[in-house]
Amino acid sequence: MTETPTWEQYLSANRDRYIKELLEFIRIPSISALPENAEDVQAAGRWTAGRLERAGIENVAVLPTGGHPVVYGDWLHAPGRPTILIYGHFDVQPADPLELWDHPPFEPEIIGDRIYARGASDDKGNLMSPITAVEALLATEGSLPVNVKFLIEGQEEISSPQMEAFLANNRELLACDLAVSADGLQWSPDQPQIEVGARGMVALQIDVQGPAIDQHSGLYGGIIQNPAQALAHILASFHDNEGRITVDGFYDDAAPITLEDREMMAGPPFSEEELRARLGVDELFGEPDYTPIERAWARPTLEICGLGGGFQGDGEKSIIPSRAMAKISCRLVSDQKPEEIIRLVKRHIARHTLPGVKVEISEAKGRATPYLMPPDHPGNLAAAKVLLELYGKQPFVTRSGGTIAVFSMILDQLGVYTVGLAFSHEDENLHGPNEFFRLDSLDRGQKAYVLLLHELAGGLYPSVA
Repeated sequence: MTETPTWEQYLSANRDRYIKELLEFIRIPSISALPENAEDVQAAGRWTAGRLERAGIENVAVLPTGGHPVVYGDWLHAPGRPTILIYGHFDVQPADPLELWDHPPFEPEIIGDRIYARGASDDKGNLMSPITAVEALLATEGSLPVNVKFLIEGQEEISSPQMEAFLANNRELLACDLAVSADGLQWSPDQPQIEVGARGMVALQIDVQGPAIDQHSGLYGGIIQNPAQALAHILASFHDNEGRITVDGFYDDAAPITLEDREMMAGPPFSEEELRARLGVDELFGEPDYTPIERAWARPTLEICGLGGGFQGDGEKSIIPSRAMAKISCRLVSDQKPEEIIRLVKRHIARHTLPGVKVEISEAKGRATPYLMPPDHPGNLAAAKVLLELYGKQPFVTRSGGTIAVFSMILDQLGVYTVGLAFSHEDENLHGPNEFFRLDSLDRGQKAYVLLLHELAGGLYPSVA
């Protein structure tokens, strides 16, 4: 009789297959922000659903949201045990600027121990870990230590605009005792972390219209308002010279950083010199009353993310452009409400609009409420125990400066917190050219999910409600 392998042996024996599957997954250009890639997002959803079925997950379905789809699946044969909702996403960021990639972004290349491609790290590489971990357990042990549901979306990179309604309409289907996210970061390849918070976000586009068409700058310069200059006036009004946001009321609801918060944020080692070198900047910049980590984790921002207007080609074309545009985003912290920030920014823009132009403001479909959970939540304690076993070090307790919109939605609609257990790193060029994922992070992630599911079998309190 052939002896059944352990889950560790199973994962090791199938490693090459998992990597081949990941490369196949990455080749799907599932860019949720671009309408021309909508079918690719659907294709990535179908791929994900098929992979869940091959892993042994039941009741798998690609579910509509009114936008990009959600993939659901479950395994519910552990009576009396907790139900864990595993979250991730199969959509990716746009790949531009393409000229800065060393190879086509959706033709993954393995160089050393790294896969280079758009979506390799955020989030397709991470997403493979819980799927293959569940497969290994079912193949070797015939069951899971807890009940498991998968919630994998195709719109995270556009702030999950339909997910709030989807969660509200599917509370019974998605009912669980804890959510665990396969989207997130570790501190470094040899140091784990538990992220207990993420900033919220809103995004706006400002369109400034002047003359009906571009006009000769010699004939009409000094006679009509230049939309590009009017836009620059608005954008320059958003901050003072030290980086403080000057929008009236912007900071009013922002939760203050407590002494306890400051002590927590001062715990992880931080080298300003190393950060400057990695980012390629001469100095850091921001509100002077806060440390760089405090600004990144617990202070709100207003950033100009894109600009356009006028002649962009080589050489000279002397015109007054008919229009100019800018895209801005605001990261929000605890107690700030997206709708209030939008109102304040719109009011500020109106107050700083110069005569002779018309301004239109459009909101991005997605917005996100800030998220914060107790560091001593049982889910965090279980994840910390797993990370200690994997790394041989206690994880840092941190917050994320980024945004995962669905965390606060899950808390509001399902009444449970979301624990982060993902293995990307900040240096992997997430959202930028030459994104990559370390293959040993796939190995570590698989083991982490097996260990976490066993750890959670002991039970959790059911909700925060």
